[in-house]
Amino acid sequence: MHNTLTRVQNVFGFFTSVAFAVAAAIAISVVLSSQTPSASLQLRNVQVVKGRPHYYSTKREEYAHVTFSLDADLSTLFNWNTKQVFAYITASYPSDSPASIPESEAVVWDAVIPAKNAPEHHNTYIHPTKSTARPKTKKERLSLNKAYPPGKEPGILKLDKQKPKYQITDVSGKIAERNNATLTLHWNVQPWVGALVWDNRRTFGRWQGLKGGEAAFEFPPLKATEAKKEDLKTATGKEKNRGSPA
Repeated sequence: MHNTLTRVQNVFGFFTSVAFAVAAAIAISVVLSSQTPSASLQLRNVQVVKGRPHYYSTKREEYAHVTFSLDADLSTLFNWNTKQVFAYITASYPSDSPASIPESEAVVWDAVIPAKNAPEHHNTYIHPTKSTARPKTKKERLSLNKAYPPGKEPGILKLDKQKPKYQITDVSGKIAERNNATLTLHWNVQPWVGALVWDNRRTFGRWQGLKGGEAAFEFPPLKATEAKKEDLKTATGKEKNRGSPA
C-alpha cells in the first residue's frame, strides 16, 4: 500500500502531465487558424527640427516628428489562444556611419490590442467611434473608454493623421536629409500559452504574409524657422501614454 504522500505525488504528477499536454495541444493548434493580415500605411508629414526631443533631454539636438495614417485589419491574428497583440510602427533609416553598420530603427507609435476576454492595459488601443456627440449618461461615457465599443472587433486599426508617441532621434544628434527611410507596421502576438509570434511578410502554410504596411520617405532639411510647439506634440491618446516634450 502506498502512503498518503506517495498518492498525492502521483495525483499531482498526473495532473501536471495532463495540463502540460493540453497546453501544448492548444499552442500547436493555432497553426490551423488562417491568418490574412493587411494594412495600408501612409506618411502624412515629416519635419526635422532642433530642440529637446524629450522632457528629460539634457541637450538640444535634431529630431524628426512624423504624422501618418493607418488602416489595418489584424483581426485574423486573434484566435482561441490570443491574449493580446502588441502593434507598433517603426521608422528605419541607413546609418550615417560606414555601410557595415546596420540601419537604425526607432519606434514612433505603439499600442496593445487585447482580446475581448483579456484584461485591458494602460496602453490599450481605443477603437474610434463615428459618433461625435458628447455622452449624456455614465454608461455612454464608460463605453467610450472601453477598447471595443459596440460593433467593434479586435484588430481593426484606423488612424488618420496620427501624431507619433515618440520622436525620432539619432545617436549622432543629426537626422536631417537622411534618405531611404521607411515606416513599417510590426506586431507581436502574445498567446495565453505557447511562444510569442512576430510579424512576417512571407506565407507559411495557412499564415499569409502581411500585405502592405510600409511607406518610404526621406527626412527633409532642418527647418530654418522655429516650429510651433502645437505642431510637434506627441500623442497622448486614450492609450494614456506620455505627452509632448517641454
